[in-house]
Order: sequence, then structure tokens, then C-alpha cells
Amino acid sequence: MDEFILPVTVIKGRGAATRIAHRFEHVQRNAFDDGWGTWNVSTDGVGPSIATQVIWEDAKSIITHNDSPDIYFDHSLNPYRGCEHGCVYCYARPTHSFLGLSPGLDFETKIIAKRNIATVLRAELAKPSYIPSLVAIGTATDCYQPVERDLRLTRAVIELFHETHHPFGLVTKSSAVERDMDLIAPMAARHLAAVYITITTLDGDLARKLEPRAASPQRRLRTIRTLAAEGIPVGVSLAPQIPFLNEDMEQVLDAAWDAGARTAFYTVLRLPWELKEVFKEWLELHYPLRAARIMARIQDMRGGKDYDADFATRMKGSGLWAELIRQRFMKATTRLGYNRARHTPDLSLFRKPEPLGCEGQGSLF
Repeated sequence: MDEFILPVTVIKGRGAATRIAHRFEHVQRNAFDDGWGTWNVSTDGVGPSIATQVIWEDAKSIITHNDSPDIYFDHSLNPYRGCEHGCVYCYARPTHSFLGLSPGLDFETKIIAKRNIATVLRAELAKPSYIPSLVAIGTATDCYQPVERDLRLTRAVIELFHETHHPFGLVTKSSAVERDMDLIAPMAARHLAAVYITITTLDGDLARKLEPRAASPQRRLRTIRTLAAEGIPVGVSLAPQIPFLNEDMEQVLDAAWDAGARTAFYTVLRLPWELKEVFKEWLELHYPLRAARIMARIQDMRGGKDYDADFATRMKGSGLWAELIRQRFMKATTRLGYNRARHTPDLSLFRKPEPLGCEGQGSLF
């Protein structure tokens, strides 16, 4: 029987278009039309939607440590692996390869949820050797992605930090963070919490393609305004900057400042491992006439390669185009007044939690 390989099409509500093979895979599979009408593409070239699957994980540890010189935090945690927002540029996509899953569609449709996160975190904070420091929440995948509405794992983490007066910061592109203002606001008043909202662009059409299941840019601005009104320190992340794609950095900074953001940072697009294939496929689907030019500029910032992991340049890039982006950012933030005050967490307030089963019992010593 002749096999007709299915054309790559946009999938409704998803960033990636295929289950691209991960780097440890030895077998390549292609979908084909078997003639039974099981594949239906709408008249606008959009393929059928794919449901999200939550896979439970019992984590052995929660807080991770890094000593990377280009990252501002030393400790972080992530309640989820994979992210339903489907951001096509997400540098965490290749981590799904270690699970035997695709960095493409699997990353955004098969979400690994650490159901015991609060229990394990409590045990880690209670260790006699534990020394508190700022913990960044959601640094790899969004801690307020859609499944958080029901699973409430991020909420459980913040409840424990609230109980122990443990400082944290979080980054998200979801308005769902507003749900937890009852915990975040009082912690912020004690210099224990800060929130960063990612706004890649104000262009709604581009945002729907780049970040298909994330809140709209205008909704994120409203979230900044809501958090700032409650006295919560709010910053804006303009990550990532992609040449010839999201060209409205100054407009984003203006809008975020008006909404109440007072700190800002950016990175340029990173394409490690399989991510470069996912992104190139996305470019050919959505911006075929610009694809070659965009990739050429990305390579200009990476010494002629798709990606360079060097600590000195991986976040901001190098060369003329990287310098132009840096200058634009510095001039805009200086003009507006961003980053003039530094958020310093108060580590002295930390109190170790009671071990599980001992809540309410006094210490013998």
C-alpha cells in the first residue's frame, strides 16, 4: 500500500507541530494518511487538537542548586516538567528527552506533575543543615500553567514558604498568579516575595503563535497592575528577544512601567539541542518568508552557529545584533527608571517547619 506522509500543519492550541524525535531516540517515525479519514485538517490548514495528559511523579528532591555565573539565583524549584503554554521558544523543551519524550508536542501535552512536592520540600527545609536563600519558582517551566488551576502544586509550595517565612521569587506569563495574592502580598510586605511577569510582545497575533495557551499580553499587563496595587514588587521579563519577530521592546517596557513594574530584564533566543529543530519548523509554518533572515540574525549573535552554550554569551548573545538589543534595552530602562531599587530578601525571618506528623508539638530541646 502506498503511504502518503502527512504534511506538517499547525495544531490548534499548540506551539510545536510534530513529535520531533529526541536525541536519544534510535527510531524515526512519520505519520501517514491510511485513507480511513482519521486525519482531518480544517480549511484553514489547522490540524486536530490534542488533549493534555498529566503524568504523576514522586520526586526525590525539590530544590535544585546551580552555580552558573550568568543566573541571578542559586536555588530554584519547578512543580512541573513540561509546559502546557506551548511556547515554541522554551529552552526547557530538550529536558523532556531525558524522559524518553519528544521536546516537540510531548513537552506541551504530557505534563509531569510532582504530586509530593510540598511533602519533600518540607523535609528539605526542616533539615538541620538547611540554610535559607532566595528560591526562584518556575524557572524552567511555568508554575502557573493551566493544569495548576486544579492541581494547586504551586499554591502548596507558597503556603509552605508563607508558613516558614521563606523568601522566594517567581516568574510566570499567567494571570493565575492573582489567585495566590492572599499569600504573596503579606510576604511581600515583609520583603519575602517578588513576581516577574513575562511579556514577549504586545502583538496579540504574534503572541498567540509564540505562546498559544498563555494569557494575552494585555491580560498580563492587567496582572502587573493588580499585583503592584497590592504592594507586591513586580518586574517584567522580555525574554526572549528574537530578531525580526518581536521588535516592540520599548513599547513593552513603556506599558509595563505604566502598569507598575519597576524591574526588567531580557534574554535573547536560545536554541539548545532539539529546540532548534522545533523552532525552525515553527518558522517555516508561520513565517516562511522571514525564516531564513531570522535564523541568519540568530546565528550572527551566536558566532555563526544556531547556539553557543558559553556562559559569557548564552543569555545575551554577542556581536552587532546582540549589542543593538542591549543598547535599546539600556536606553529604554534608563529613560523610564527601571532597576533603580534592588529587591533584597530578609533571610532572618526564616523558621524551620515542623516535620510531618509533629505539627503543633513543642521541641524537646
